[in-house]
This record gives sequence, C-alpha cells and structure tokens, in this order.
Amino acid sequence: MRQQLRVLFVCLGNICRSPLAEAIFRTIAPDMECDSAGTSDWHAGEAPSEPMQAIARAKGYTMSDIRSRQLKSEDFRRFDLIIAMDAQNVVNLEAVRPDGNGTPVKLMTDYIADNGINHVPDPYYTGDYVGAFELIEEAVQRLHADL
Repeated sequence: MRQQLRVLFVCLGNICRSPLAEAIFRTIAPDMECDSAGTSDWHAGEAPSEPMQAIARAKGYTMSDIRSRQLKSEDFRRFDLIIAMDAQNVVNLEAVRPDGNGTPVKLMTDYIADNGINHVPDPYYTGDYVGAFELIEEAVQRLHADL
C-alpha cells in the first residue's frame, strides 16, 4: 500500500519550478496532498509564469489555479516531506524550520537518475523552461514511484 505523505515543493519565487512540480504531482498522485511555496515573497499571489504554464499545458498538466505563496514555518508541521529545487532553497528552508522539527527536506535532484545534476536551474533566470520541465517531470515521477 502506498504511503500517504503530504508533500511540499519549494523554490525561490513559487512561479516556475515548484508550482510545476505541484501540478505534475497532483496529476499523477491525485489521492495525495501536495502544495508549493517560495522562500521569498516576491511574487505572492501571482499565477505561475506564462512560459511554464504553456509548457505544462502542452504536456497535459494544469497550473492555472495555483497562486504563489511564501513558505511559512507552519509548513514544517503540515507536510511530511519538503522538496527543494536547489541548495540555496534548502538553506532558506532551514532558516525558518521550527526548533525540534524533523520534517525531511530533500533536493528535487535526489529523484533524478543522472546523479551528476545537483539542482534544477531556475528558468526565470536561465530562460530554459523546457529543460527545467524535463528535470522536474522526471524527478516527480520517480518521487511518486518511491512513495
């Protein structure tokens, strides 16, 4: 029987990488709870970036109902597993972790077959939305298979 973990995906602004991971996960695991958040409040309340939404739509995933939100310390109690897109997000997560909380924080790339990849590049800065999509889709599928 599949373990029913509550999963939170985290990136910097919560408009590209983490909402895509949320959209993919909720599509392939509709019986499991997931959400996404950003470690910054730069885009709070905004929809995911249009280039990422366009790629997601083309691949059968819906992101249009997701709105950016900033990570809260309560998220460590609400979720059983937190997945960060890069090492800086892990640092940012640990800065708000409540004392004594043991919720696991892992990198999204922990679930990518090519172990030479150590982060999901931010397409907001790189412009490589397709590359980010491919990494995230593979990682989310592997995460789901591991649960």
